[in-house]
Amino acid sequence: MTGAIVEVVSPETLRVLSDAWSFVLSSPDVFVAFVLWQLLLLYTVPVAFWDYELLRSTVSRRRIARSSDPTLSWDLDAVQVRILTIGNEAVVRETVASLPDGLDDVVVVAEEPIDVPGAEVLVVPDDFVCTATHKGRAVEWARRNHPTDREYVLYLDEDTDASALTEIPSNADVVQFRERPSRSGGLVPYLAEIHRIGFNVEQRAFPFLGIPFYAWGGGIAIRRSLEEEVTWDTPSIVEDSVFLWRAVREYGATLDVADVPLRNQAPPSVSAMIAQRRRWLTGTRTRTDLLPKDYRVLYQMRDLGWALSTVSPLLWLGSVVSYLGYTDLSLLPVFFPEAYTALSLVLLCHVYGWSLLGLVTYRPPAAVWVYLLVFTPLVVTVHSAGALYGLLRPAKTFAVTRKVVEAAPDGVDDALGEVLDVPTDDDAPEHLLESDGGEEERP
Repeated sequence: MTGAIVEVVSPETLRVLSDAWSFVLSSPDVFVAFVLWQLLLLYTVPVAFWDYELLRSTVSRRRIARSSDPTLSWDLDAVQVRILTIGNEAVVRETVASLPDGLDDVVVVAEEPIDVPGAEVLVVPDDFVCTATHKGRAVEWARRNHPTDREYVLYLDEDTDASALTEIPSNADVVQFRERPSRSGGLVPYLAEIHRIGFNVEQRAFPFLGIPFYAWGGGIAIRRSLEEEVTWDTPSIVEDSVFLWRAVREYGATLDVADVPLRNQAPPSVSAMIAQRRRWLTGTRTRTDLLPKDYRVLYQMRDLGWALSTVSPLLWLGSVVSYLGYTDLSLLPVFFPEAYTALSLVLLCHVYGWSLLGLVTYRPPAAVWVYLLVFTPLVVTVHSAGALYGLLRPAKTFAVTRKVVEAAPDGVDDALGEVLDVPTDDDAPEHLLESDGGEEERP
């Protein structure tokens, strides 16, 4: 076996590898410095772009606020609601019951027959075939076979609570609502969702960028005429983001992000959250061909930065241990150590800043503030683990995160045990759809 490897690798390549390894052994500080700076700079790029998004959003929205032009909105009678589910009757019933008065055209698109008072249930036929797959297939069937004359179609997930909705507060072709996940199980996934919502403040800048980076299909209103033009008939496991990319790039659609939070459920466990994040990253990476080249590069940097967040807390811990003299291996690079330390502190402040933004948005009980601020490094690691998993081993299936009828309270009860939220076999998603190749995989 060794001989075969030597035959494949040229002597010149072996010599270079040998010299490189000798350099690492003779100058470990230089090698560590190189690695640390690489990791830090990779993480800096997406963080710097987030700062740009925040600045762009603030300036643009202040300019709009100073404008005397009235904002056109649409009453709820101009909306048809479409709720997507496989067959979670109990959860969908609660979702329909929570809809505000005025939403009188409610359709449930399901994979199996269910009974939902106050809504018309449409079951996608097993023999329906189109280019779209998974959830996109169901939406495309509904578009073709259940047309509407309402101005907007409001898509909700099976667990979305839209009781805060009073109107469509914009005349944009696509109106994205903000999400506010509530606790449905373990404490760690709930804290991770609060942290994520803090980062997702960047959505406010999406209308002012060339292309939005992602969409949340659990609360999005789409102009009917636009949906008929774009359609959902394209393969993807993140059909919401792909639809928005195509609508903006190919059809010149306008986007607005409404500051109206719609409640949904956080993943019930750490394992479910990791699987969800893995699916998100895989889905967008498989369709970045729809984006211009500069966005593809930026997307790669964002994905790498997200995945690297998994090990960032370990580097912070190692740096503290190294600084206190508990290890001989220095985690302070020999090149520009002051600049490295300053930049590291700036990035660390961003991480805690996203947690604070999420907490300000949620305004949860005091105990939740304490737990998130204390455990932010752990939360970041768990939140990013799915991205790292998806980067190393992309998902091949579409799985639905389990939803419950009554979500757990947002407070902290028996929180210490739940901070150590250990995945079990019961945490696996209830529904798993086969991939196009027929292979099933549980993340």
